[in-house]
Amino acid sequence: MQIINGQAVAAYIKQQAKKECEVLSEAGKTPGLAVIIVGEDPASLVYVKNKITACKEVGINSFCYKLPADTDESTISDLIEKFNNDQNVDGILVQLPLPKTLNERSILSKIDVGKDVDGFSAEQMGKLLLGEGCLSSCTPSGVIQLLKYYNIPIAGKKAVIVGRSNTVGKPMALMLLSEDATVTICHSRTQNLSEITKTADILVVAIGKGKFIKRDMIKEGAVVIDVGMNRIDGKLCGDVDFDAVSEKCSFITPVPGGVGPMTVAMLINNTVQSAKTRMN
Repeated sequence: MQIINGQAVAAYIKQQAKKECEVLSEAGKTPGLAVIIVGEDPASLVYVKNKITACKEVGINSFCYKLPADTDESTISDLIEKFNNDQNVDGILVQLPLPKTLNERSILSKIDVGKDVDGFSAEQMGKLLLGEGCLSSCTPSGVIQLLKYYNIPIAGKKAVIVGRSNTVGKPMALMLLSEDATVTICHSRTQNLSEITKTADILVVAIGKGKFIKRDMIKEGAVVIDVGMNRIDGKLCGDVDFDAVSEKCSFITPVPGGVGPMTVAMLINNTVQSAKTRMN
C-alpha cells in the first residue's frame, strides 16, 4: 500500500502556478482572486484562510469579503457584479455552503463564466460534459491530477464514485469518462452498495459519512480516493475507514493531507489560467 501525498502534489502544482504568475507579472498582469464568505461557519473560515494563504504563496492578489449570515441575496449579487466588472479580478469564489436562507444556485449564476474558477456554473459544467476546454471543478480536477502524478492507470479501468453531488460526484464521473474509465455512480438510494464498490479498480468516495467505507467493501489492490471530511469524537477523518482499508488497497489518500490540499491547488491553477485567458 502506498499513501498518496496530496500535500506534495499540491506544492508542485502551486510552484508551477508561481512560475506562471511571475511571467504574467513581467507582462504587467497580476492575477486576482475575489473571495466572498457569508456567515461564520468554522470549516468555511478555515478553507478561505487556506485559499488566501495559497494566493500569497504564488503571487495572486486576493480580495476577501466576509459578510454576516443575514446578508440578503441582492447585496451578494451586487458585490459579485462589482467583481465581474473589475479588471483586477480574474476569479470569483463564493465559499459554500451558504446560509440556508440564500439561493445558492441563483447566487452562483451571477458570476461571470470567465471568472468562475470553482467551475460550478451551468456553462462550465456543460463544457465539461461536452469535453470542451473549461475551468473545471477543483476537487475532482485535483483527484485526476493525483492519479496522473502517481502514474495510476485510468483508461480501461472500472471507476466507482460514491456520491452524486454537483461539486464532486457528477463532475468526477465526467472527468473519469474523459480519461476513458468505465464509470459507475452510487448514492444513498443505491442497492447492494458494497457489491458495486468491490468491483472498483478506482474508488472515489464523497458521501459525507465518517469511516463509511470498510475493508470488506473494496477489492484487493484497489486505488481508494477519500474526498470526505468529517469529525468523529473530535478527530478529523474521511469517508473511508483508513486503518482497515489501507491494509487491502494499493493506493489511498489520507485525511487530512490527501484531496484537500489539491482542491486549493486547483483553485489557484484555475485563477492563473483565467488570468492568462483574459490577458490574451
